[in-house]
Amino acid sequence: MKSKYLISCAAAAILSGGAASGWAADADSMVDTAGATSSVQEVIVTAERREQSVQKVPMTVQAFTGDVIAKQNIQTLDDLIRYTPNVTFGKNGPGQGVIFMRGLSAGLQGNQSSATIATFPNVALYLDDQSMQFPARNVDIYAVDLDRIEVLEGPQGTLFGGGAEAGAVRYITKKPNLAAFEAYGEASYGATAHGDPNTAANFTINIPIVKDKLAIRAVVYDDKHGGYITNVPSTFTRSNQDAGNVYFNILPNAAGVCPNGLPAGGAKNLCTLPGAPQGNNLQIAGPASNPVTYSGARVSGLWQVNDDWDVLIQQSFSHLDAEGISAQYPIGSDFQALQPWQNTTFEPSWDKDSWENTSWTINGKIGPLKAIYTGGYMDRHIDQQEDYTNYTRSVGGTYYTCTGGSTGWGAAAPVCFSPLSSWRDIVRSTHLTNELRFSTPDDWRFRAIAGVFEEQFRIYDNMNFNYKTIPSCNPQNLAIALGGGQVCVANVTTAPGSTANQPGQRSDITAFGEDTQRGYDQTALYASLDFDVIPDKLTLTVGTRWYQYKEFEVGSQYATTTGCLNVPNGQCVGGLVNIDAAHDHVTYSGFKSRANITWHINPDAMAYFTYSEGFRPGGFNRSVSNVAVGPGGLAQFRKPNGYAPDSLTNFEWGLKTQLLDHRLQLNFSIYDMVWSDVQLLFFNPTELGNTTFGVNGPDYRVVGGELQFAAKITDQFTLEGAATYNDDTQINSPCLHDNIPGTPAFGQCITQVQQKGVGLVPFLNPFGLVGSVPAFSPKFEGNIRARYDWDIGDYHAFAQIGATYMGSMFNQPATYTSGDGVLVPNTTLLRYEQPGYTLVDAAIGVSKDNWTVELYGENLGDSNASTFTSSTQFIKMEVPVRPRVVAVKLSAHM
Repeated sequence: MKSKYLISCAAAAILSGGAASGWAADADSMVDTAGATSSVQEVIVTAERREQSVQKVPMTVQAFTGDVIAKQNIQTLDDLIRYTPNVTFGKNGPGQGVIFMRGLSAGLQGNQSSATIATFPNVALYLDDQSMQFPARNVDIYAVDLDRIEVLEGPQGTLFGGGAEAGAVRYITKKPNLAAFEAYGEASYGATAHGDPNTAANFTINIPIVKDKLAIRAVVYDDKHGGYITNVPSTFTRSNQDAGNVYFNILPNAAGVCPNGLPAGGAKNLCTLPGAPQGNNLQIAGPASNPVTYSGARVSGLWQVNDDWDVLIQQSFSHLDAEGISAQYPIGSDFQALQPWQNTTFEPSWDKDSWENTSWTINGKIGPLKAIYTGGYMDRHIDQQEDYTNYTRSVGGTYYTCTGGSTGWGAAAPVCFSPLSSWRDIVRSTHLTNELRFSTPDDWRFRAIAGVFEEQFRIYDNMNFNYKTIPSCNPQNLAIALGGGQVCVANVTTAPGSTANQPGQRSDITAFGEDTQRGYDQTALYASLDFDVIPDKLTLTVGTRWYQYKEFEVGSQYATTTGCLNVPNGQCVGGLVNIDAAHDHVTYSGFKSRANITWHINPDAMAYFTYSEGFRPGGFNRSVSNVAVGPGGLAQFRKPNGYAPDSLTNFEWGLKTQLLDHRLQLNFSIYDMVWSDVQLLFFNPTELGNTTFGVNGPDYRVVGGELQFAAKITDQFTLEGAATYNDDTQINSPCLHDNIPGTPAFGQCITQVQQKGVGLVPFLNPFGLVGSVPAFSPKFEGNIRARYDWDIGDYHAFAQIGATYMGSMFNQPATYTSGDGVLVPNTTLLRYEQPGYTLVDAAIGVSKDNWTVELYGENLGDSNASTFTSSTQFIKMEVPVRPRVVAVKLSAHM
């Protein structure tokens, strides 16, 4: 990795000797086509790797200039989503989410183990030309000193590759200004309903060191969001509802009452172990338990070598510190009713996410051709711990915290230990990209873009589930156990001979985990050709991309089994999976293409048809084992070693217009997409084993449309908005087949399974039914914004208001079990409906000379709507929108 990085930097240095033309898509990329106040502003984008007006791009694009980003107080992905219909965002907390477009989602899981098991995203995320995506936790880029944000909808497989199956979000930074000194500062202070205050500040400076030749630009920021979730003081008491009571088999008396004086419960009407230790959260309980801090800096230098060539070097640093859990529990851990903005957590929780990115770009001309070489190297470090105490109520959670009974931990009477637990994931990832592309002049009748792309992506994951509270087998405990006293359970280790980030024995409380490395090397060649069949009227575009992914996974999975009973720590027998031995290496290659027909009806109206294809790479499962035990006690399904890529085809028709002397911009598109062989993750411990695995599943079809408008009603009054409608449905229904030769139902759909703790039950098709709705696919989304600007003497005043509507949707596909009425989840993937909601924002301010002061409010209705409802931590939890924020912002520029 390091050698490739150094080679890339050396190549940049060598090429710069004769090397880039100016950054036209910079602050000057926004031009007013008919006067500063009388028309809708034109935005220049590079969605097709050329500088074009967004009105000339034959696809659905949402673009936000740096000016709009500042006016709408867009700072995080949560803020951006408010203004991007057709884009949804599932998240477990700040910096812990996945972007979806047009309802193309197979759901979202918890962050635990996501670096190893989660599928790769199907929406690409870019900082300039550097990919920032990651399985289940895309980088939450802080929006400061940006030229624009581009949201490209639909598959972008030809120009942006495998990560852009459903679309791409591109953050384009401002580049150094060679001609003028600039300085800009901003500070704000605000109040959060139900929580602590917020403070934020950022400062940008641009210095031409040698005018028109060499300049540097730097920005620093620090943004503290006050917490608003109250961690309510609580105990955690083992209950008659716990699924793990099957290990004790304690029956109620004739009146149905258990030894603890309460009615029996659970699927088998059993009792819990009386007198078991309680847990409490008194040391960490309290209000405002989830503060978040975004901090970072970016420095860039631009050297104008000559009239044709320039070189840009950019270094970015970012740190996210999210404390606590940004989720509320409708029902607490001891089954008490809670209020909005409350939860009950027992172990300290945090997410510390830091990354730095170095990027380089050489831009210039070779004869008439434009040439660009760009590359980047990102190094990201994540340290996350989260409370997992509610897992104790499950069958697996009881197994790791109690001995005796039928647990397999000795034959003595049952004994339980502390119910408190957590998981901790330490992740590093690196991302190296290099791209070289050439393009012909924009005014040629026949135009072409061609390039070569190389990417190296690595993930290093050390994930430990710390829920073993049974005594470990240190010398003292082992002596007691071998002398006939309390049994002990030895500490697990990584698999001998496996690749490991941290080889060796795990802690006394680690019961399960993985130490893995995964990633891929991608090479791609692409070309896009435009031909003006009728100049200025009719254009035909075709393009294709050849790609090759070399994907791998190595490492080990370790689990606590009865082979760890009463043996020295580190000497467990069984429970180890050496992933290296599975030889998880695979190569995918192929072509993805697109075609456009663009008709310029007149200079202000364009109609288009687009056909495009997208894909994303497949992945591996950590282990292969037989599950789904059926009649006769025989397993019926062998978990596959991995899953293949899925793919998307898109047919899109659109119309883009500028009307009424450019006072009205009206864009409309309709599309018909088919998402094939969709990657799904299953986790159903009572039927399909206690580890998550992925498979390729059904196909979905999306038929929808989007409307965008912007209107300059008067020179002072602007109205703009967008709305989308999507009909997303499953169009076929495969089943989970018995794939174990020699079994009675081999080759047939599995219809019955032995459910742990219950017995033989019908097996519902986990792939769902034709006509069902996928996850994160609301029928309707929309937003509208209005702004009025006016002058009061020497002062300029403004007022604005905006509203966003998000339709109802589900958190998981219909393939997953409903969470309705489930008190003690047995999986992290229960399906819940998330009701629709409306958010209202507003601002008023005044400016004079270089100063602006603004009062703004977000979520003025103090909505408590859930953006992600799940059972990811074995309790129903909801990640609510941030409550009402009212703040004052002061800014100045030079």
